[in-house]
Amino acid sequence: MTGLIRLSDVTITYDGRHAAVSRVAGRFAAGSMTAIAGPNGAGKSTLLKALVDELPLVSGTIERASLSRCDIGYLPQAAEMDRRFPMTVGDAMLLGAWRETGPFRRVQASIASKARSALNAVGLPDIEHRSVASLSAGQFQRVLFARLVVQDSSVILLDEPFAAVDARTTRDLLTVVGNWHREGRTIVAVLHDLDQIRSYFPETLLLARELIAWGPTAVTLTLTNLNRAQMLAEQWEDGIASACSGQHAA
Repeated sequence: MTGLIRLSDVTITYDGRHAAVSRVAGRFAAGSMTAIAGPNGAGKSTLLKALVDELPLVSGTIERASLSRCDIGYLPQAAEMDRRFPMTVGDAMLLGAWRETGPFRRVQASIASKARSALNAVGLPDIEHRSVASLSAGQFQRVLFARLVVQDSSVILLDEPFAAVDARTTRDLLTVVGNWHREGRTIVAVLHDLDQIRSYFPETLLLARELIAWGPTAVTLTLTNLNRAQMLAEQWEDGIASACSGQHAA
């Protein structure tokens, strides 16, 4: 599988002035499995969105080798998804087969069979006709993972994929992620649970708006690096508090 993504001095801002991500450089090697970690507000989700061209860069470049947008499977945070749209699980699954079906092609039996197999793989057999809105948070996340299975991308980006789901669902989905990695896919996931990262993710990018460290997880998630990331986070909070205090005084 291909999947090399190289970042060179990547800077992204909230409003054209304040950096959400500042001068990040490094690469996601083909077949790697990397967690993006850091404090709240560190720019983790922002960086992931830039990898799929959902956010523009103020400066720097992101090189995706020979990857097309269809080669990248992206799962945003659950909070960004509206489940009220009237759609069945089967309909949601077929969105993962967009490259094969296009907007007007008939759904072939092989694609429908692939969708059912993907649902079985995430522990949700025989629910194609259920409404997406009727699913629990854990079931919905399993469906989204199954859709990524159908999409069959060489690079998979996950933004807090285990937030607000139960422990059993998390274990099952981590198994799916591990299978993707063994198949040679490139995995990048924004995560908060450091124990989870240490147990499952060989590589870690530690971000605090600027790059703290990027490499083997045991080398990256040291107490020194984590303390530095936390110190920077506290400086942002102090800066916001000072700005709000100044506005109030004025």
